[in-house]
Amino acid sequence: MVYKKITLIGRSNESFDAAVDDAVDRAQATLDNVHWVEVQEMGVEIASVENREYQAEVEVAFQLENE
Repeated sequence: MVYKKITLIGRSNESFDAAVDDAVDRAQATLDNVHWVEVQEMGVEIASVENREYQAEVEVAFQLENE
């Protein structure tokens, strides 16, 4: 088995957990064979948004299909 990792940034106005869920939901909706997610960084955007925007940078690992 061979896996590939990509980086996604989830966003939420509610919490870091919701930001991680945003990234995971998007990964599962657009990629096949998602196996795990590793949270790399968390941050809060305050400059260009009305309220706080929680952000979570995650690495998503998914299995590549056999040839």
